[in-house]
Amino acid sequence: MNFTDEQLERYSRHIILKEVGVKGQQKLMNGKALIIGAGGLGAPAAMYLAAAGVGTLGIADADTVDLSNLQRQIIHSTADVGKPKTQSAKETVNAMNSDVEVVTYQELVNAANIADIINDKNYDFIIDGTDNFPVKFLINDACVMLKKPFAHAGIIRFQGQLMTYIPGKGPCYRCAFRNPPPAGAVPTCRQAGVLGVMGGVIGTLQAAEAIKYFLGMDGLLTGSLLTYNALTAEFRKIPLKADDLCPVCGSTPSITALVDYEPPACADCVSN
Repeated sequence: MNFTDEQLERYSRHIILKEVGVKGQQKLMNGKALIIGAGGLGAPAAMYLAAAGVGTLGIADADTVDLSNLQRQIIHSTADVGKPKTQSAKETVNAMNSDVEVVTYQELVNAANIADIINDKNYDFIIDGTDNFPVKFLINDACVMLKKPFAHAGIIRFQGQLMTYIPGKGPCYRCAFRNPPPAGAVPTCRQAGVLGVMGGVIGTLQAAEAIKYFLGMDGLLTGSLLTYNALTAEFRKIPLKADDLCPVCGSTPSITALVDYEPPACADCVSN
């Protein structure tokens, strides 16, 4: 592909990086990322992937923009209140970078549709931007079964965490967190609160993981859980090991079909 003068200017700060260059920028423009949840995590992830020139962004979310979202979900604005989050996110991305194809899925992601959504554009990398443990485990199981890399993340109060799964190269989410917690055992952001910038910190790191994957770089968060505490300004990297007894990625998996562990209580519980 020949770059236009506008593209050379737009991506010039990437192109001068020896680790990226013209070939690397082309890889980004050929990349396809699916973001599940257009909330606190998905919003900055989508914006930075779009700014980087990732060619296709899928955005899945069933919710509409609420005024309380705007404290952290920076892809939406006051004028977007009441709009489907997928529509608002698409408009923001398209206004930022017309090179990016945005594919929207205005629906709750569940066991019946997640494989079809992932396979719709044969997405290369999945970003978990959800605030719902059953859906997080569903994303993990689907990505393991479909052999798709993904970046898990979660935020609450002043804390956040993330890890990256690469098929055959490290532990999956279930290796570290075997099963979803009982319903109501862990509060959501709606119940416990969250510092607005937490989505920016952790969601941007998810975007960085996707970009490094597209570029074929080392140093992905495979085999590690990265945590961040905003109150102490401390990052901590916790080593994780693949579990041969893992029920989904182990040598003799007992989970071989996708299931919904419990329905989310409401649509807006699906994105942070």
